[in-house]
Amino acid sequence: MAKRIVWSLQAKEDRREILEYWFKRTGNKKYSQKLAHQFRETVKYIATYNYLGRATDMEDVRVAVSGHYLIFYRLLEKVVEVISVFDSRRNPDTLTLKGDKK
Repeated sequence: MAKRIVWSLQAKEDRREILEYWFKRTGNKKYSQKLAHQFRETVKYIATYNYLGRATDMEDVRVAVSGHYLIFYRLLEKVVEVISVFDSRRNPDTLTLKGDKK
């Protein structure tokens, strides 16, 4: 059974920044819409197949690949909490995972 999906404030901000960047870069919404759809589909798979991604060094945090992006998430009893969306082409030192505490 699929779990409910909750996006943390950090994940929402990450997603917004990524989509805005590509909108400004391309001058149209098509690529941003494609990415938004890709993120939604990946998170839906995670909600259904909870252990789709691989474990990380952080307790209870897993990561799934979605194109060039890494989606960090935490599995809770009835919820999949998306913690962050990170462009894997960026410097990994800039990655911070704050996630809302439940």
